[in-house]
Amino acid sequence: MLESVSFDQLRMFVAAADEGSFSAAARRVQRTQSAVSEAILNLEAHLGVVLFDRAGRYPKLTTEGVILLADARTVITDVDAMKARAKGIAGGLEAELTAVVDVFLPIEAVAEFAQQFRLQFPATPLRLYVEALGGAVQPVIDGRVSVGIVGSLPQLPPDLVKERVASIKFMFVAASNHPLASYRGAIPKEELARHVQLVLTDRSTLSQGREIGVMSASTWRLADLFAKHAFLLNGLGWGGMPYHTVANDIAAGRLVELAIEEAPPGGLPLPMFAAYRVAEPPGPAARWMIEFFKNCRGGDYANEIAQTAASRSA
Repeated sequence: MLESVSFDQLRMFVAAADEGSFSAAARRVQRTQSAVSEAILNLEAHLGVVLFDRAGRYPKLTTEGVILLADARTVITDVDAMKARAKGIAGGLEAELTAVVDVFLPIEAVAEFAQQFRLQFPATPLRLYVEALGGAVQPVIDGRVSVGIVGSLPQLPPDLVKERVASIKFMFVAASNHPLASYRGAIPKEELARHVQLVLTDRSTLSQGREIGVMSASTWRLADLFAKHAFLLNGLGWGGMPYHTVANDIAAGRLVELAIEEAPPGGLPLPMFAAYRVAEPPGPAARWMIEFFKNCRGGDYANEIAQTAASRSA
């Protein structure tokens, strides 16, 4: 009998419960009172339970009615969401936005994007991955995501389109008690090579055979940026980090920027790009994401976050 339950019956059930009377429910759903009463009677028959106690002047939900009302609301919400999503798909909107962002991108910027995305596309689910180096590019190549915000590889594969969206600062640091922290003047590569360098590992094979930013023969490799941060703070080595992730530590004296030969003081500019497949250009939601990061704090969101954090710690 449950197959006979209609969506209209559920809407009238919810309307009657919300309005407190069948007549008010009828006005809300723009049907006659008799149609609402009949629909709810049929719903009770199909479900095999009494939803309303009609002994008083106004119908009152039974215990069973209270329980099933929550289920009815869930069904209505899910169907409405399906309709909205179908309407968006019919108009060219993606059924789901799948994306990957580089771990170097500030999590504050990613969180702000998610908040705004929910407002702009309430019916579109978001599936977001956070990866490093080639791990942020490989899902775009494989077609597992529609767009990526990447920037750690020196060169993207030719079958991807890239658009500049932002820039962050990347600098080399060490704990304040690390031997390199007390080195006077620019540190030559020969001196750097005498100490363990903490290096972020590429989970993909895109950078295989290439050592990006590695200056020491002695390396410890970590697959997680936050683990690398913790190792740096504990003096286990030196290494490069996005400035916004270490600004508080530098301001508090826990970490020290290393003056390295051929590296400008204050950090190296690291561009971030939106990447997507040539054959599959971004849909409305993906395009909105790209434009968000282009316009977010003038494309220099990370550096503004770092400066704010440093000023608060000072």
